[in-house]
Amino acid sequence: MWPALGFGFVEVGTVTPRPQLGNPRPRLFRLPRESALINRMGFNNGGLDAMRARMGALRDADLWPEVPVGANIGKNKDTPNDSAEDDYTACASSLHPLVDYFTVNVSSPNTPGLRELQAPDRLGRLLVAVIDSAGERPVFLKLAPDLEPVALQEAVHVAIENGCAGIIATNTTLSRPGNTARLGERGGLSGAPLWELSRSRVHAALVAAGGRVPVIGVGGVDSAARAQELLDAGCAAVQLYSALIFQGPGLVRRILVGLSESAQLEERSR
Repeated sequence: MWPALGFGFVEVGTVTPRPQLGNPRPRLFRLPRESALINRMGFNNGGLDAMRARMGALRDADLWPEVPVGANIGKNKDTPNDSAEDDYTACASSLHPLVDYFTVNVSSPNTPGLRELQAPDRLGRLLVAVIDSAGERPVFLKLAPDLEPVALQEAVHVAIENGCAGIIATNTTLSRPGNTARLGERGGLSGAPLWELSRSRVHAALVAAGGRVPVIGVGGVDSAARAQELLDAGCAAVQLYSALIFQGPGLVRRILVGLSESAQLEERSR
């Protein structure tokens, strides 16, 4: 379905080694006036065995997409951070025959203590372990927008030094930028209000990466203009999700048409 909508790659997850129910409901809230979401899902998923079975069934039925498919991997809520490498490497070892790349998610705000894994020492150890388990599959690191620019840039340097193939900036935010409704609702905010914060962190990531690895920009992308801005800044690709809730599945094609028209105008002006 996703390639038919116009997506050039697909990322599934976050998956954890063991199934888990996630956080108690209600855990997802729409802010229609602001085109935003607040979620505290908590990595609810069926676990590695379920993901492998579903992926295998798609391949056996010749329904596997032609675009790259990545797995976003995390740790179970009850796994202590000191053992986090075990969960991430279990995911990478199990799924690397099936997927095209991995995204290491240490930036969700909805698993207690998870963001502590963004600290340089812990992050370095984790990435070394995951990259070793991923075999030939490239490993990307997804970072939080709530990291201060200096800390985010340090995380980018650690990722590159330890062999990461790219950076994804950014995840959801615990802040409530602008006149956000549901100020007291716990969880990560995504969608249009995240744009300014995410854009600043994307630029910080691009500076730190210095062209050594690609940076994928995500956070508040809801138009061709915003996608173009990230691409012009140096991003290799963009991701979106929340905007689909408010603008529908036709959004992807509208963005692609807008990007194409922009490229044609630029070509004519040369």
